[in-house]
Amino acid sequence: METKFTFTNPAILDDGDLQVVLTRTTPADPVKRYVPSYEFEMRCGGCKVPAGEIRLRIGRTRSLIGWCGHIGYEVDEKYRGQRYAARSCRLIFRVAYAHGLRTVWITCDPKNIASRRTCEIAGGHYVDTVDVPKGTEMYAEGKRRVRRYRFDLKRILSNERVA
Repeated sequence: METKFTFTNPAILDDGDLQVVLTRTTPADPVKRYVPSYEFEMRCGGCKVPAGEIRLRIGRTRSLIGWCGHIGYEVDEKYRGQRYAARSCRLIFRVAYAHGLRTVWITCDPKNIASRRTCEIAGGHYVDTVDVPKGTEMYAEGKRRVRRYRFDLKRILSNERVA
């Protein structure tokens, strides 16, 4: 029996300078084995123009934990160096926690130093580097290996004022 998923309305997530604004939700797709997801824009200093995007996948599947990750992000080139990705992760951790996730995984290309640093700044712990399985979308896109970072949301959120 499949449980009906209910999206929440996280409103605007804000750290004082950076806003993470919900732009889209996508329901699960059992045929493709996709879990429900949220898509947000990163906006700096009250700007309407996005500085980047961040996605949150809600679920506990083998692929999310193993090689895909719960969170994906991109920061536009002119906005890089401001820690927007790490700060956005910290903001959407609250949404993940509200959906019952206590551990979140983020993966990145081993050669992407900026993304590795983002994971560390956001509070992740490097676990290992794994091969992307053949036959997956990521493999078809040319991705062969990923570094896996584990985030203990209870620990991370308990260190913030709003948990």
